[in-house]
Amino acid sequence: MCLAIPMEITSIEDNVAQVEIGGVKNQVRLDIIDEPPQVGDFVIVHAGFALRRLDRQEGLETLKLFQDGLGLELYK
Repeated sequence: MCLAIPMEITSIEDNVAQVEIGGVKNQVRLDIIDEPPQVGDFVIVHAGFALRRLDRQEGLETLKLFQDGLGLELYK
């Protein structure tokens, strides 16, 4: 089983997005995502690929569930 945490897109160039959450930054490919994301959207990331776009509100709500349920501080 894999656990994916939404990551916020901070920039997009060609088919690669810069993402960040909780101070962790990464690059992810956008080749197989379900719909084109924009800067400020959140994406579910697995193995270096963005799989699904979440609008900002959905991403923040999901992070709040992680923070409340697991006591993690992922996003302020």
